[in-house]
Amino acid sequence: MREPHVPVTEDELHAYVDGELPEDRYDAVEAWLKTHSDDAARVAGWRAMADALQRRYGGVGEEPIPRRLELERIISRPRRWMAAAVAASVLAFAVGGVTGWVARSVSTLPPELANFTDDALEAHRLYVVEVRHPVEVAGAERQHLQQWLSKRVGYPVSPPNLEASGLKLVGGRLLPGPAGPAAFFMYEGSAGDRFTIYSSRANTADMQMHYVVQHSDASMFWSASGVGYALSGPADRDRLQQVASAVYDEVEKAR
Repeated sequence: MREPHVPVTEDELHAYVDGELPEDRYDAVEAWLKTHSDDAARVAGWRAMADALQRRYGGVGEEPIPRRLELERIISRPRRWMAAAVAASVLAFAVGGVTGWVARSVSTLPPELANFTDDALEAHRLYVVEVRHPVEVAGAERQHLQQWLSKRVGYPVSPPNLEASGLKLVGGRLLPGPAGPAAFFMYEGSAGDRFTIYSSRANTADMQMHYVVQHSDASMFWSASGVGYALSGPADRDRLQQVASAVYDEVEKAR
């Protein structure tokens, strides 16, 4: 069979999986996949991952964007974010002195902690369903991601290495936080399961880990030295605790 005249790009393969490929390129992509088994396997894997995410998170993508994540609200807060960044003291993604965990529901938490955890879980549910654009900066650009987010949030942050827990860094993005901008990292397991880390300045005292559940997702929250951290993922307490412990160990080593 003849090779397509114009090589197929990775963006076109993603568009093919998402049903967004222009009609005039459809036949070329189909022909390409018949003669390029590696790309055909990748496409099959992407489709399987998309199906798994759709089965688990179904209608989340159809829900309205939470008010606290609306673009107008994000844009309206840059000066407050900058003030928080200038006032922020330098520390590495640290959680010193935080041990153990307490199971809670969001409704039983103090207001500051409830708002922080709710923000983290809403961001998790909003972006975890994305296949093509789950992050702003890909994990392959780890150094750029680390430098960019550290500059924007006002203190050093570094995406933990969670490969020992079976999780690969997808990438990260900048989000609004309760007292300034938030760093948001996403990780993915071999089965398509996704975990996110949300970190921002927090108006709370140092807290041990709290396990909270919301719908089919859960979050492990803790805070130290005026910075809050929330690891969110599927509502499997043992797995979430295992990953949270790995995050804790990684950020302690970063100190």
